Amino acid sequence: MSYEQLSDPNAEYTMRDLSSETMGISDSRGDRDVEITDVQSTIVDGNYPWTIVRVYTDAGPVGTGEAYWGGALPEIIERLKPFVVGENPLDIDRLYEHMIQKMSGEGSIAGKDVAAISGIELALHDVAGKILGVPAYQLLGGKYRDDVRMYCDCHTEDEADPDACAEEAERVVSELGYDALKFDLDVPSGHERDRANRHLNKGEIDHKAEIVEKVTEQVGDRAEVAFDCHWAFASGSAKRLTRAIEDYDVWWLEDPVPPENQDVQAEVTRDTATPIATGENVYRTHGQRQLLEDEGVDIIAPDVPKVGGMLETKKIATLADMYYLPVAMHNVSSPIGTTASVHVGTAIPNAMAVEYHSYELGWWEDLVEEDNLIEEGYFNVPEKPGLGVTLDLDTVQEHLADGFEMFDEA
Repeated sequence: MSYEQLSDPNAEYTMRDLSSETMGISDSRGDRDVEITDVQSTIVDGNYPWTIVRVYTDAGPVGTGEAYWGGALPEIIERLKPFVVGENPLDIDRLYEHMIQKMSGEGSIAGKDVAAISGIELALHDVAGKILGVPAYQLLGGKYRDDVRMYCDCHTEDEADPDACAEEAERVVSELGYDALKFDLDVPSGHERDRANRHLNKGEIDHKAEIVEKVTEQVGDRAEVAFDCHWAFASGSAKRLTRAIEDYDVWWLEDPVPPENQDVQAEVTRDTATPIATGENVYRTHGQRQLLEDEGVDIIAPDVPKVGGMLETKKIATLADMYYLPVAMHNVSSPIGTTASVHVGTAIPNAMAVEYHSYELGWWEDLVEEDNLIEEGYFNVPEKPGLGVTLDLDTVQEHLADGFEMFDEA
């Protein structure tokens, strides 16, 4: 198949095509006979580049979603538009598979293609909920809980200072009310020799263990604390680090080794009593399957606007539940993607928490019209139709990233 054929949304495909026209689907759903008329996106300059996606329909309701992390995503979303315009937005799963198949020649097993598809999928849940008059979690099978626990990703001016980390942990627990925290461990220690080889010497191990010790002892049983390594360490170093912190009350150690070799990931996990979390860099159910089958993880951590969307994350959670594993969703999103994660979090039995990465950004909540989304470390599940939050277009306009334009609401 030529590149020109792959680039043509009207080309004949040898693969199974899930468009309604190709499948011979004729809509006879009465008031639910709705068509997508447009898909638009832009990037808001938050503490990360937030790619906001809008799906428009001929019935009036507009769905809002979010795709993971900027870059060329608006170009990919524009590329996806012909595959969903004219389709019924209520057919969320079919449209997701349709987009995956249409982008297969361009890499839809992972990466920004899947993230772009995720953004549209979130917006489809929002608009479908509005059309049907139900919250998005109802489209996923209903809810297990009324509020979802959030864990606060914490930072200090000197993230390498164990005492400063302990002080920030105390502040976030006592003043902000969180009972779940995370700190980084891939921080400079002053003992590094050659970071490229991923080896940790004794001084580095001791420094990281001191951060763990001081933070966990500071908060005691008032909060659970996880620590993130951002895939930075060699296998042997990761094992030494996990053993060095086994005596402390660590909620989990996240991404201690690079994500590509899942055999090594499994070996590190099985070597320690310290719970190991990973998953944000593993795409779709197919990517998570080996981690689960090999018992390479104790806590699975998919990112909803990145891994494939809301329904795909629920499928991952179902796989994890077969191995009796909890789900702690990675999340660096605006209120849009965060709320989508909360809807998933209430619709699965094994949800542990959702990450909140923006506690230092004073206008994070201004992106939507609703207030007090997170209170005392918990996100009350919205009951309004769709995602239950309303994009504030004035805030979008105020914080547009350089080079990006406002939605054409006309």
